[in-house]
Amino acid sequence: MLFNVPQYIDVEDKIVGPLTGKQLLWMIGMGIMLLVLWNTVSRAIFFIAGIPLALIFIAFAFYRPYNQPLIKFIIHAILFLFRPKVYTWRRTAKRIQVTKKKEIYAPAKKDKSITRGDIEALAKTLDTEGMEKNERIIEMIDKDKK
Repeated sequence: MLFNVPQYIDVEDKIVGPLTGKQLLWMIGMGIMLLVLWNTVSRAIFFIAGIPLALIFIAFAFYRPYNQPLIKFIIHAILFLFRPKVYTWRRTAKRIQVTKKKEIYAPAKKDKSITRGDIEALAKTLDTEGMEKNERIIEMIDKDKK
């Protein structure tokens, strides 16, 4: 079964004309800030403060340094300024409890010698493709299982 693989997954959806949702919110925020500024200060101060404020909001909406939003870029820059630049490795102390070693008894070694008769029985079983099984082969297999 074939499936269509989505293309251009890093492109945001356009909501109003050429604006994405985030860009639209930045523009609405700029409009609200300029409206508040218009109603609170005189016209001369409005133009002096409003133009840089509008440029800042437009930059937040449209400028993407290194293909990431400007707000994210600024947050990472601030975090870089205030975090330590050199990582010093500090070994954490681990407590190790030493217990007395128990005596381990090794089992007796099994006799793994193969006689000529065992080889002949194995060859005959292989030649007959397992149809004739010799008792020696079954004993050898049982020894290995134990």
